[in-house]
Amino acid sequence: MNILTEKFNTPYHSAPFSDIKNEDYLPAFKELIQKSEAEIDAIVNNPEAPTFENVIEALAYSGEQLDVVSNIFFNLNSAETNDEIQQIAQEVSPILTEYSSKISQNEALFNKIKKVYDEKEKYNLNEEQEMLLNETYKGFVRSGALLNEEDKEKLKKISMDLSLKSLQFGQNVLASTNAYFKHITHKEDLAGIPEAITDQYAEEAKERNLEGWVVTLQYPSYIPFMTYAQNRELRKELALANGKKSFDGGEFDNQNLIKELLNLKQQKAELLGYKNYADFVLEERMAKSPVKVFDFLNELLTKAKPYADKEIEELRSLAKADGIEDMQSYDHAYYAEKLRKAKFDLNDEELKPYFPLNQVQDAVFGLAGKLFGLTFEERNDIPKYHEDVKVYEVKENGTYKSLLYVDYFPRKGKRAGAWMTSYKNQYKQNGENSRPHISIVCNFSKPTKDTPSLLTFQEVTTLFHEFGHALHGMMADTQYPTLSGTSVKWDFVELPSQFLENFCYEPEFLKTFAKHYKTGEVLPDEKIEKIEQSKNFMEGYQTLRQLGFGLLDMNYHTKAGELENESVKEFEDKYTKATSLYPSNSETAMSPSFSHIFQGGYSAGYYSYKWAEVLDADAFQYFKENGIFNPEIAAKYKVLLSSGGTKDPMELYKAFRGSEPKVESLLKRAFG
Repeated sequence: MNILTEKFNTPYHSAPFSDIKNEDYLPAFKELIQKSEAEIDAIVNNPEAPTFENVIEALAYSGEQLDVVSNIFFNLNSAETNDEIQQIAQEVSPILTEYSSKISQNEALFNKIKKVYDEKEKYNLNEEQEMLLNETYKGFVRSGALLNEEDKEKLKKISMDLSLKSLQFGQNVLASTNAYFKHITHKEDLAGIPEAITDQYAEEAKERNLEGWVVTLQYPSYIPFMTYAQNRELRKELALANGKKSFDGGEFDNQNLIKELLNLKQQKAELLGYKNYADFVLEERMAKSPVKVFDFLNELLTKAKPYADKEIEELRSLAKADGIEDMQSYDHAYYAEKLRKAKFDLNDEELKPYFPLNQVQDAVFGLAGKLFGLTFEERNDIPKYHEDVKVYEVKENGTYKSLLYVDYFPRKGKRAGAWMTSYKNQYKQNGENSRPHISIVCNFSKPTKDTPSLLTFQEVTTLFHEFGHALHGMMADTQYPTLSGTSVKWDFVELPSQFLENFCYEPEFLKTFAKHYKTGEVLPDEKIEKIEQSKNFMEGYQTLRQLGFGLLDMNYHTKAGELENESVKEFEDKYTKATSLYPSNSETAMSPSFSHIFQGGYSAGYYSYKWAEVLDADAFQYFKENGIFNPEIAAKYKVLLSSGGTKDPMELYKAFRGSEPKVESLLKRAFG
């Protein structure tokens, strides 16, 4: 018996991690694909006339166990992978792509969907049902249902190639990140770096059976080094290593893969009748068109550039005082930290003791309680995939709402960054509200033998960010799994995450949890004031950096043809020139490790972060005007969270706020 193909015999049918073996996956995928195909066949071969219930609803509920197993497998491939899992991923991805192509190009199934769609007036559908019908029909058309047989085959092959190549892209970045480490044997090379950080470097060395200290390209190791290390040559060496990830012509190089991926996306777009891949993607976003996105990004660029230039000039003055006439990008974090210290007398290391991970987690849990009536109770009887993971049962006013997995610390088999994901969607069927299983994955500094895990303030906001996504998943209350939780338009999905970050800067809230882990002393008022003042520190630079990523992404997905005659590096330099504040280095490029757009789902969508910042600034302004814990506004916001993708996001937002979001809210927050 394959454990993955049965209903899980665990609390809340949670993933039975402790019983799953790697060899279970491939046979389970094959069996569950067959089972799901049988469900599709039953819809197609139903002799009764097509109706909303026997076609659209039946399709929405099909393949549930396959979705669960896919979520388990691909989440582990990100959070706890190894060579064997990566090999299975290479085998499984084309099988799953073929399966989804088979469904999306099933002519008999599409004919039934089209019949229901053409006759929708007679069904008296509610808003959510109408959304499901429209999204189902559009989804099939966008997957090639209206193409001829030859073009359907072409599309199927393109989809399969895209799936494999994007997987390979991510594996290359992970391998390239793990391949490098800097072994330091002279204590003086660590001058300027706080002791707590050097302790981590010593632990890393010990784990590798080395004397001295080891710095890696993992975020909690790399960023503090670039921020505090006085040794400029070592900063340069680390920055070059980071900038060469998958860009060194070696085994894990991604330059050709980028060209292949973009070429495939362009082919897909043209096959489906679109001018380019961005046109194809944006049709299904709030922004609607590349022109609107370029206008949006360029408007922000015009407004933010003078602030960014002024900020960099301040840093150059500091660097000149140290005899540096040619300030480079690898000097930025170091001098930004110096300037921040001079302006606000505040650095991450002196704040960290006030932000032990357990207190920050308690705070975000408490905030969810205050706003939405949620409670969190740790469960030790629910299987986990790694000993670092904790599982919480989430209740709303005493009723079971969700499971929440948290996985906070870096390790070899885990990709960099932070993300929220789900193991099981929420939906309602046969009178039962089946609740979701949500996960947050981060890469915070591990506790040492002497200290708990202490977060930088940026890591505090990261936890709030991912928890905002988690709330979107946990609060889900929709009929259909495909419209549940974070299944919303991509440029709307960052609103709940970015919205929650705002609370980290509110003094009345900060004082409830920012307490020294040894003494219990509350973070002093002057430090809280400095956190508030420093909120917009380097905001011009950060804005230009994000706009640079967004513009590069949009140019890749509207002008892919230009790569036939130029290198990835040339293309990148050309389209980031307007946002670049430091000279380009010929040895480095960020595109080959730009996983968001070449592995994740942000192709032609990276602008979403800034787009959602407008939404979140406007939404939080509403709370600020009426009290940040205002129960009536929290109740309206809860409706927005729980509605998932059942309504047009702009309509949802207007129902919450009373008007469309205003870009002025963001500019006011960012630049005063």
